Amino acid sequence: MNILLTSVGRRAYIIDYLRDVYKALGLKGSIIATNSDMNTTAMSMADKAFESPLIYDEEYIPFLMDICKKEKIDILISLFDIDLMILAKNKGGFEALGVKVIVSKENIINICNDKFEMLKYLEKINMPVPKTCIDLAEALEEADFENNTYILKPRWGMGSLSIFEAENKRELEVLYEKAKRSIQKSYLKFESKADINRAILIQEKIKGEEFGLDIFNNLDGKYITTTVKKKLAMRSGETDIAKVVENNALNDIGRKIGEDLKHIGNLDMDILISGEKAYIIDMNARFGGGYPFTHSAGVNELEAIIRLCNNEKLNDLSVKKYGLFAKEITLVELK
Repeated sequence: MNILLTSVGRRAYIIDYLRDVYKALGLKGSIIATNSDMNTTAMSMADKAFESPLIYDEEYIPFLMDICKKEKIDILISLFDIDLMILAKNKGGFEALGVKVIVSKENIINICNDKFEMLKYLEKINMPVPKTCIDLAEALEEADFENNTYILKPRWGMGSLSIFEAENKRELEVLYEKAKRSIQKSYLKFESKADINRAILIQEKIKGEEFGLDIFNNLDGKYITTTVKKKLAMRSGETDIAKVVENNALNDIGRKIGEDLKHIGNLDMDILISGEKAYIIDMNARFGGGYPFTHSAGVNELEAIIRLCNNEKLNDLSVKKYGLFAKEITLVELK
């Protein structure tokens, strides 16, 4: 079995996890990685690595299809939000080559990638959402700075890129323009260019305990399980320290989203608990930076994907070890 990981970046741990699965299941094959920058840890750890065109380059999909043919790829998994939509649009072409692409339908990717559409979706299924404006003039008129501060974040954003916090109207105006300039200098410019004046969300800051959920569905979009993690420390927009916990209320939310959204594979979700309300503040239809905590707790979603692709009995996806886990920074010599 050969697996292609696209836009792998620094997620070398996914490659380690897959090698463990290969060993446990007695599988033979290669783990192949692509990225637009060769100088990443995951590219150095893969069996083979190929420098890709940028995702929006017209040669990007032909490049991936050529690798799938030459390397006899069985499964393709992307680890980057921007990659997901173009893969969803071209899923049929890969399937014609015999490649199983672990990506949800286009409408699901749009709900997760476009954070304004995400909020509208959550309101539709009666989930609480922070008060949000997409228009600066409206935000300036409605903002209550005596009782709240406001978060500015890209409508098509990820990680902690271009996120600011305003404590008064003057800061809101200045940081709004700063956020626009920051977006236009980053890879977020491609999604945002259609309407840069509606590309920033201005959101009431919710204070509370933050949790991360990994919600796993099968390849038909049928809900399987939720793993809950209480976040204790963050670094560059990713969870750095977390505790895998039992929480029936959050498990129920995971089930509700998984059954309604019908995504494929993992859905990475961030939730803030404030009082009696659970605010979903982000959803990403892929493996996120919090997956290592889920995996370390014994919930092996990568093995599940391989078993599902092979039409085999699903492995046990219950939590085997509740407790506290932390990421470690290590040095890797790049090839």
